[in-house]
Amino acid sequence: MRFTLNTLIADVPAGQIEHAQAFYRSRTAGRGPANPDELRQARAARSAPPAADPPALELVAGAAGRFVPVRVFTPADDLVRGVHLDIHGGGFYMESAARGDLRNRELADRMNVAVVSVDYRLAPENPWPAAPDDCETAALWLVEYAETRFGTTRSTIGGSSAGATLALVTLLRMRDRGEAGFVGAALQFGTYDLSAQTPAGRLIADEYFIEAYAGHVGDRTDPDISPIFADLRNLPPTLLIVGAEDVLLEDNLAMAGRLSAAGNDVECRIYPAAPHGFTGHPTDLAATARHGVESWLLDRFSGR
Repeated sequence: MRFTLNTLIADVPAGQIEHAQAFYRSRTAGRGPANPDELRQARAARSAPPAADPPALELVAGAAGRFVPVRVFTPADDLVRGVHLDIHGGGFYMESAARGDLRNRELADRMNVAVVSVDYRLAPENPWPAAPDDCETAALWLVEYAETRFGTTRSTIGGSSAGATLALVTLLRMRDRGEAGFVGAALQFGTYDLSAQTPAGRLIADEYFIEAYAGHVGDRTDPDISPIFADLRNLPPTLLIVGAEDVLLEDNLAMAGRLSAAGNDVECRIYPAAPHGFTGHPTDLAATARHGVESWLLDRFSGR
């Protein structure tokens, strides 16, 4: 068998690739905060997130004796075909669920799904396991209340960057509890080795977000922190999205391979000319990738 990266590259029009390349040539590459002072400055510099119309319903989800704020969007016509649990990114130490309000409102209305976004606690004030505890709480709440609140038991989960990591950890926790819960997972450019014990993990070993989130942990190969080391059997169908220029490309390829070797239904789509976080950028390539994620989720809600 011959395996080449080209077999995983998403088929997109050449014009979209050229547009993306031009966009990134004109854009100064960003980087995350490198220490606590930079993190405080970055947080202070962030503007308030734009409001959605209609706005999110703000609730406190409770399960297993824990509670977490969530933001809920339901479709304008009240026809709910499923529920999507969204976990925001931000390196475990930035952003909030509200930052995704516009995107989640559009997702709810276009797909006729309810979207529940988790406002999990951030590091370093609340390091691991605070964030996965909060995401698990929201997932357990959905299992208990999705049918009575939304009229459906079909749920998917997804996230980008740190949100993808937390989504996968949530799936592992739910499986270990004996809760099937989700019919699919859409994971965008997650980081799956925070231990620096794999070649992919060593590429980001010096990033401050790891110290902020799990620097207090002696062994970061714990699958609850670095899910690349987990027993990955018996997980729902999974879509992995990553850019060809992302430092996390190798990490995502390794996760795709491990998920497949464990017997799961997994699809990996690599987008050319795309760096980390590309689905949030104003390019046609990003729009194509987002549309692909939505189509994949719709298939899960339809039972395909």
